[in-house]
Amino acid sequence: MEFDLIPEMVREASLARREMEGSSQDRLDGLVRAIGRTIFDNAEVLSRLVVDETGMGNCADKAEDIREKSRNLWNSLKGRKSTGIISEERGHGVIKIAKPMGVVGAVVSCADPVTSLMCTAMFAVKAGNSVIIDPHPRTKSCAAFTVELIRTALRTLDAPVNLIQSVEEPSTLKSSELMSLVDVIVATGGKDVLGMAYSSGKPAYGGGFGNVQCILDRDIDLEKAVEMIAAGRAFDNGIISSGEQMMIVHNDDFLKAVENLEKNNAYVIRDSVEASRLREILIDEEGQAFRDTPGISAWTLAERSGLKADRSVTLIAVEADGSEETEYLQKRRLFPVLGIRRCTSFEDAVDIASENLAVDGTGHTAVIHSDNEDNIRYAAEQLKVSSLLVNQVAATMAGGSFMNGLAPATVQGCGTWGNSILSGNFSYSHLLNLTTVSLPAENQYPPSDEELWE
Repeated sequence: MEFDLIPEMVREASLARREMEGSSQDRLDGLVRAIGRTIFDNAEVLSRLVVDETGMGNCADKAEDIREKSRNLWNSLKGRKSTGIISEERGHGVIKIAKPMGVVGAVVSCADPVTSLMCTAMFAVKAGNSVIIDPHPRTKSCAAFTVELIRTALRTLDAPVNLIQSVEEPSTLKSSELMSLVDVIVATGGKDVLGMAYSSGKPAYGGGFGNVQCILDRDIDLEKAVEMIAAGRAFDNGIISSGEQMMIVHNDDFLKAVENLEKNNAYVIRDSVEASRLREILIDEEGQAFRDTPGISAWTLAERSGLKADRSVTLIAVEADGSEETEYLQKRRLFPVLGIRRCTSFEDAVDIASENLAVDGTGHTAVIHSDNEDNIRYAAEQLKVSSLLVNQVAATMAGGSFMNGLAPATVQGCGTWGNSILSGNFSYSHLLNLTTVSLPAENQYPPSDEELWE
């Protein structure tokens, strides 16, 4: 970009959006496809850029995440109506016409900058909007590179050059200014960023904080369930917000679950001395995670804390025993440490999950590994979460998957439980204004009082 003055960027974005007015569905979809395909084709390069710039996560998992998210997003968006008349119910006299909201301000966190950027860009363009990316300062270089890749791809399709832009030197002041000038905000990041978005005076969608509780029911394939939980907690060094955080297992199954964790490259802490060492390198005196811990490898954590772990270790597991040393395990953690809690019954497991969600992560996601429909329904009724995954890996499937019916997304709202108007996965439809045409309904008559009140 030749400029980084926020008002000028917003003006250019507005002009680009107006150039797109009247675009056909085919044109919009062609642009959306180009964004997704460009990111898909550059997954390896982009994953390396993110890891090099942020020091968080690992390249292999990030590349896989980028590829799968781009595939899922395009598959979910192609052919969907997002401009002009999108639905007609002639019998009820209702026609709905979709229109863009305008300029989207996308505040992107440092945890998954490429997929978040791609996702919001694809949703914005699908709905006929323009978008300005406001990256975290730690990801400004990879964000600028990613946006330039997209701009180059869109130029070949004669799209307006400033349909997508990126703030090159991000700051809190610029974020605040951007939020005050755009038409709608999509924000991921810490509580300060979300608080700024919600108080900006503009419509805002915010991604919530995950603290995924995983309940293991009795009489299940415990080996398979533990394998999925271990895979989710280890994925991308634990940086994924929807990644598994706590495994809640019946006391009678505890030892078997621990054995299976070890089979899945987990180092299981077995005494209070090791637990204390781990806590010292993770958590400060105020109970907050040190700034250099998010996204570092399990092996690095083990080395720093003096654990005698093999280099193949991908996660560290420690029992949350109610002591002050393990209290931090109740909270969201962005490093590959899995908490384990024992329970005495299924109801007890749900109570533990609820207790931990109340500390952190309420409204986001939980997992249950169960074949008991009654227990699944009980958990769904009791837990304050927007998504309850059954027998799935939350880290890679809570944001939508070919193997479930959740909308692919990188932003998940936590409902009013998490101070969000959005409950569930964010999508392009949230960036549309709708005009509803109401015609006289055909063959519709008001019921008589006798019919109405019978």
